[in-house]
Amino acid sequence: MVSALGMTATLGGCGGSGSGEVTLKLVAAEYGDSKANSSQAYWDDLAARYEKTHPGVRIDVSVYSWNDVDAKVRKMVDAGEAPDMAQIGAYADYADEGLLYQAGELLSIPVQADFLPQLVNAGTVHRIQYGMPFAASTRVLFYNKELFEEAGITSPPRTWKELAADAAALEDAGVKIPYALPLGPEEAQAETMQWMLSGGAGYLDDVGSYDLDSEQNVETFTWLKEELVDKGLTGPTAPAQLNRADAFAAFTRGEVGMLNGHPSLLRSAAEKGVEFGTVTMPGRTGGTHAAMGVADWMMAFKQNGHQREIGSFLDFVYSEENVLAFSRKYDLLPTTTTASEAMAASKSDAELAAFLDELPETELYPVGKTSWAEVSAAVKQRIGEAVAPDGDPRAVLDELQQVALKAENGA
Repeated sequence: MVSALGMTATLGGCGGSGSGEVTLKLVAAEYGDSKANSSQAYWDDLAARYEKTHPGVRIDVSVYSWNDVDAKVRKMVDAGEAPDMAQIGAYADYADEGLLYQAGELLSIPVQADFLPQLVNAGTVHRIQYGMPFAASTRVLFYNKELFEEAGITSPPRTWKELAADAAALEDAGVKIPYALPLGPEEAQAETMQWMLSGGAGYLDDVGSYDLDSEQNVETFTWLKEELVDKGLTGPTAPAQLNRADAFAAFTRGEVGMLNGHPSLLRSAAEKGVEFGTVTMPGRTGGTHAAMGVADWMMAFKQNGHQREIGSFLDFVYSEENVLAFSRKYDLLPTTTTASEAMAASKSDAELAAFLDELPETELYPVGKTSWAEVSAAVKQRIGEAVAPDGDPRAVLDELQQVALKAENGA
């Protein structure tokens, strides 16, 4: 992600010098990877189009990198200077503190009803929707077709056993990283969840309680350590030091045989001339298991008021045209039914079909839990230890479970 852009404008809630104009302050995350495709340009264009038909409202947008944006918003809130809106990675802690408008207090009925149902569920706290899904993605297994052919592999893996066998064949063929396993601090919680789901479990049990140390999860990470990492099939960089961005970059250089990826990898791999395929993440024994989905969130703070103006602007943000434009610009999936149906019917979006097909059945991070931010941070820092040479998957997962329970209970 590009570096944060400067935050130069006045805070939301300040009108224009006696003019009666309302200024809405929005803090948003950066989805671009260069100045040329920065999210600031998207928001500036959208704001200009909105202001043209709403002369009494000014939209002031500041964009920050994903490394900074959540902390920036927290700092503003703690200083009593909350923005009117924030488009960031989590909302539940602010909802639990009573700082947010409910979605139903802002959006028109057609707009609120257009959100994909599973994303609405993920956006609720105490059965009330506060988080408005802004962007989504799912994960599939990417594989390098040329490297597969050189290794004599005729079809992508469907089971863990086949994945391990393919990784071994790739290593024998001289592939630098047969399977990239990014468990570094950038986004280890994603790789962790995808493997937990493929093993039949996840972060939570069936009643919504943390269950990181379940027998299924222990078996999953024991298999990863013994069948991939210990056998040298995950490349020269220890998984605990491998970040997602570095794994993606290695894939685009043709150095990786297989890895879990999201839609943004489609364009970057194609631009580098990599011939690749995508399939559903292999399961322990094949068959059906939940895929992982990720959503980012829009929320609106009550501090400055402006409920009517915020609602009007968000109705515009979530129009089919604007949702599609943002999704296509950054290779993401729409969060609304109308935009999803339009993308599915468009030949120009055919490459996203595999991701769209998975979205209705995905399982998302437990973002509705106010404890999730702390748990996610702990997973990022610790899970790589589970597959280290002297690592103990059961001990690491037990320790993470204790962190989760303490965070859940506010200890």
